[in-house]
Amino acid sequence: MSDEQKVKITVKDNGSLRVEGDFTIVDVEGNEIPHEGPAAGLCRCGHSANKPFCDGSHKERFESAVRAPKA
Repeated sequence: MSDEQKVKITVKDNGSLRVEGDFTIVDVEGNEIPHEGPAAGLCRCGHSANKPFCDGSHKERFESAVRAPKA
């Protein structure tokens, strides 16, 4: 996979998943969900009114600090 094809997903503390790169988002039925640009913030808290995208609703209502396991 070349660098141009790589997708990076960043888990933000107490917030969204930031997806960057060349990616497609599909719903449970396989329908593509359009997004603008090479990046998107995806809701992880369940409070967004614009799912699957983050709309900032998590602020003050969601806590989750994810860290990679230590080797």
